[in-house]
Amino acid sequence: MLFPIRILTIVLLIVAGLAPAAQAANEKALRVAVLENSPPMAYRDASGALTGFSVEIIRALCEEMRVVCAYQVTTLDSVLDEIAAGEIDIAAISLLDTPERRARILFAKPYFRSISLWFAKPGIEPGQAKVRVAVVRGSAQERFARSKGWETVAARTNGELAEPLRAGVAQAAIIPMSTGLNLMKNPEFRQLELVSTVMNEPELGGDASFGISPRRPELKEQIDAALERIKRNGTYDRINSQFLPFRIN
Repeated sequence: MLFPIRILTIVLLIVAGLAPAAQAANEKALRVAVLENSPPMAYRDASGALTGFSVEIIRALCEEMRVVCAYQVTTLDSVLDEIAAGEIDIAAISLLDTPERRARILFAKPYFRSISLWFAKPGIEPGQAKVRVAVVRGSAQERFARSKGWETVAARTNGELAEPLRAGVAQAAIIPMSTGLNLMKNPEFRQLELVSTVMNEPELGGDASFGISPRRPELKEQIDAALERIKRNGTYDRINSQFLPFRIN
């Protein structure tokens, strides 16, 4: 028995409408690495959900690219190995573009500019003898301090940088500005009566970008274009205002 033309047309339209959904379901989600204890860039809120400036930026980019992203928590000292090995597709982490890193991974267009601050008691200066410096393990700050021969105390995450200072294990710290400003909101941290100084060394500041797996080079163009679009449509500024007390665009 032949279908009436009208019914056949409806069936064909339904099938055509289901095709994109089926294709999207079959597409493999992009594996995105994020931090979880680096406020205000990446952290867990009161409900345990991941949020923060970097987290919300990558969510906006994934939405803009119309792709499914699966988020997995990592640490700064392991993320380069993971992305270089192709275990993740995107590292949604503030990575300074250094020659060593560029030799291993790809970089998206910078999404903000980073500087580092020296926190210490008055009179304690960078390079001073017998001063132990707190840094995050695997960070540009750790690499810089070690290149100078300074004794370091490595914290696992940015959110733990205050602990060696409070315990007296470290007498100073090199901290990304966004993290430092967040720490200064903490009453216990303010009680340490530390002063902050901008570190102007080029190794400790500059454009920060998301990392891209060298096995997924096509993602760079997509991410760069999406970043430009969220800057134009106001999404970037909205996220900036939500998490940071200063403009970084």
